[in-house]
Amino acid sequence: MRRIGFLINPVAGMGGAVGLKGTDGQVEEARRRGAVPQAERRARIPLDILAGNPDLLFFTASGEMGESLLAKAGITQFQVVHHYRGESAAEDTRMAVRRFLEEGVDLILFCGGDGTAREIFDVAGREVPILGIPAGVKMYSALFAIDPATAAEIIDSPTQYTLRDAEVMDVDEEAYRRGDLQTRLYGVARTPALPNLTQVSKQVFEEGDEERAKKEIARFIGEVILPDTVYILGAGTTTEAIASHIGVKKTLLGVDVVKNGSVIAVDADEKTLVDLLETEDDARIVISPIGAQGFILGRGNQQISPRVVERVGVNHIIIVATPHKLRETPMLYVDSGDPALDRSFGPSVQVISGYRIAQRKRIYQPGQG
Repeated sequence: MRRIGFLINPVAGMGGAVGLKGTDGQVEEARRRGAVPQAERRARIPLDILAGNPDLLFFTASGEMGESLLAKAGITQFQVVHHYRGESAAEDTRMAVRRFLEEGVDLILFCGGDGTAREIFDVAGREVPILGIPAGVKMYSALFAIDPATAAEIIDSPTQYTLRDAEVMDVDEEAYRRGDLQTRLYGVARTPALPNLTQVSKQVFEEGDEERAKKEIARFIGEVILPDTVYILGAGTTTEAIASHIGVKKTLLGVDVVKNGSVIAVDADEKTLVDLLETEDDARIVISPIGAQGFILGRGNQQISPRVVERVGVNHIIIVATPHKLRETPMLYVDSGDPALDRSFGPSVQVISGYRIAQRKRIYQPGQG
């Protein structure tokens, strides 16, 4: 019987939809803005799948850190090895992981973001493989499954997965909220991986050709922008180049809204976008996949939620990326939190990569491999 340490960060991801770009130190502000917990919903998906595997024994923490959800999923083979009171804290994560190691777990499965990954790695290091169910806001580290369901697929395939090195990234959230992306390598964990089912760490490309390519993309988008149409611009330097070309200033790591050459919403959260779309007849979303990871939705742009996409329409999403980024991105991924919406993107999508130039890029669909 395989022994799995299981943990949830109950507040992971709460800052995403409300535009906080992270939840570390911002839980109360996220709640004030109307954020709702995401981690339990995300973690329930793989647990429902793993409930049918009799070869797994889980070790977990009490309450919302794991015990409650294991019981809800109908999993009976688990032991609570760490108890806490009140609201869980980072030290509860570390204490639970210490108990996991004492119990000799074969793998640690957690649901959270980069902050949770760092806390687990602080204790486990490379001693035990770590696999993340993505539920945070950014998730730049390389030990996350591409979506919750594939975390279960990896664990259910012990004879097929391999262990590989996975970068654990440290992101300065205060700088990130100011629009300055500062990352450093925090450590290198081990993670179980199946082909295409575990994300790689984010890459940022800085080349002269990159800047020229962004300007060419921006020039083309500038030509095809429609009057009286709302354009929701996702995060990144490519969308920033588009904004610059049409004469407006964009928040680099936020979501801004433009109409008729003017910014009508800056660093918008999900509620702002939904409210805007209630009064607008026509809208488009312009987004760029995260470098090397290839995520269109679900990493760093949770403000563009399923509710927002449904109002705009998948056919009105414009994806932009430079040729270099596309060469380094084997396929694209969608992890919006709504599996039906993710599937509606189909097997491939057109990506604008230059002036009147586009490439068709494959989108990963569960079961394709």
